[in-house]
Amino acid sequence: MHTDYNLKEITLAAFEEFILVTEQQAEMKPAADKWSPKEILGHLIDSASNNHGRFIRAQFTDDLVAEGYAQEQWVEIQEYHQQNWQDLLILWRQLNLHLTNLMYVTSEEQRFKKRHHHNLDQIAFYHVQKTEPTTLDYFMQDYVVHLKHHLGQIREIIFTEE
Repeated sequence: MHTDYNLKEITLAAFEEFILVTEQQAEMKPAADKWSPKEILGHLIDSASNNHGRFIRAQFTDDLVAEGYAQEQWVEIQEYHQQNWQDLLILWRQLNLHLTNLMYVTSEEQRFKKRHHHNLDQIAFYHVQKTEPTTLDYFMQDYVVHLKHHLGQIREIIFTEE
């Protein structure tokens, strides 16, 4: 059974929910050291981009070791806080629809193959112990959980500041 973990539905619903958010709302920071909705969405764009490559490369190996990335620096360097909210939202939507397809077409063999050598103790949202085997399926599900977490942060900022 192929699945996309409801990524398509989550993505399209959030897009509809956020499309009318104003630039001012998208630039609000809950605190000086916290990301604005624009920066959170930028982080989700980076996450989609990085995980796309991770999910592809995992299908060519028996392990699940993926390079991490400096999330704070990526957000800062790309100046997401100065980007147009709707442009970011469209890019995020399209990347996640692309990931939806990748998840859907990934074979069950690749998805559920046990990976004893991994670094999901370092890079997963919900870490897997180094001594425990894991699967690409787990990593894909973890991606969706991570995305939902950050969408909740955006909602909290936008809809509690009104």
